Amino acid sequence: MNAVHFDRNGNSVWENRWIRFRMALKIAGVEPKMHDYCRGWVLGFLGYLKPKRFSQAQEDDVRGYLQKLADGGKAIWQVIQAQEALRVFFRDVEPVAWARNWPEDLVPKSLKERLPDEAAAEVQRPPTAGGASEFSGRSDTGELPEKYQRFLEVVEEALRTERYAYRTEQTYLDWVRRFLIFAEPESRQAVAWWQAKEYLGYLTLVRRVSNGTQNQALSALQFLFSKVLRRCAGNADGVHRAAAIRRVPTVLAREEVDRLIDLMEGTGRLMAELMYGAGLRVTECARLRIKDLDFANRYIVVRGGKGDKDRRAPLPKKVTPSLEAQMELSRERWAKDREMGVEGVFMPEALSVKYVNAGKEWCWFWLFPSDQLSLDPWAGKERRHHLNVHAVQQLVKRAALRAGLTKPVTPHTLRHSFATHLLEGGADIRTVQELLGHSDVSTTMIYTHVLGRPEMAAVSPLDR
Repeated sequence: MNAVHFDRNGNSVWENRWIRFRMALKIAGVEPKMHDYCRGWVLGFLGYLKPKRFSQAQEDDVRGYLQKLADGGKAIWQVIQAQEALRVFFRDVEPVAWARNWPEDLVPKSLKERLPDEAAAEVQRPPTAGGASEFSGRSDTGELPEKYQRFLEVVEEALRTERYAYRTEQTYLDWVRRFLIFAEPESRQAVAWWQAKEYLGYLTLVRRVSNGTQNQALSALQFLFSKVLRRCAGNADGVHRAAAIRRVPTVLAREEVDRLIDLMEGTGRLMAELMYGAGLRVTECARLRIKDLDFANRYIVVRGGKGDKDRRAPLPKKVTPSLEAQMELSRERWAKDREMGVEGVFMPEALSVKYVNAGKEWCWFWLFPSDQLSLDPWAGKERRHHLNVHAVQQLVKRAALRAGLTKPVTPHTLRHSFATHLLEGGADIRTVQELLGHSDVSTTMIYTHVLGRPEMAAVSPLDR
């Protein structure tokens, strides 16, 4: 059997290795969207290694593989990414003795000759005092100077060209704005990566942000340099992602969920029941459209969830009367909008161009529409948007306080409780993975403290 690829029936040994590899990458702070690329570098190395087995690999084999990538024209960040993937694999997944003291000079020196002039300017960074005192009197808050406004618009255009989600777009724009306020570059050409590293140091030493926040800022700055400024950025000069910290999710007991939901009413209660009964994120719940509910087959279609993925979630029988009542209220709002000539609701993937009147059809209307009209930031038109997620978060928080719950409760706590209670009921982890919409089962394995029960069909815990 080929040791590199899976066979048609699946090789359980290698499947377990890849699961452990993905978990090790997460602990090392590598973003989930980069895991498949790292896996590809490892597979490429195993192909390069033939006929030797991976357990027979030596330091010279890794060095030769990286040299081959460099000679083949790979960018320096790709070679560094390949080295990092192999380091994680041979130190944390399939440990070998020589990898315990991983060499620091594996990346071929010839790659440095291909670095752009901007990267070479890194050595000219002004001397600093070091430590938190280095940033005395500096801040990343306040008004953005007018001279940077056009530059920020260019970043916004690049984000939309790369098809980033709207929330990611707003987050990255905020980080770039903060960076410009902090660094105060003279011009676009004067923006240097050492300033980005300096800003990341400020976030760590002065603002003391969490690892996740630091990595988010790093991703935004890497996008700025690679996609907008077209310059080298990232691990090429010693900047590494902060290690991801695994936190135990807050889970409510069944009786605590009952107490919480019983103290809610109206639309807020229905949304809480859906988040717990179907495992929805708060944004997924707020964005539900009429067409997403399938009462005949008893499931909800979640469109464009996290990572722009679709999935099906169970539709609890218990909420059917409430859903039908909410649909009637929503239909009244839709009918009034049609009478008033309001623009149709937002349509994904430019469907409003392909189907001009689809945004005004009942099936595309929101299940939880907002009471007020708002401006579409992309189209510049006044439309009916869905309910604000912050209002739902406040409703859940207040209900938790009234219920006397001492745990930090948010809408996402209901999703954690959904997954845990399914596993307690005997559902297998693969089923829960699909219902939650996780790309990798290692993400779902955080709930495995209740595994070891007999398998059974996944039924919404709200119906038990």
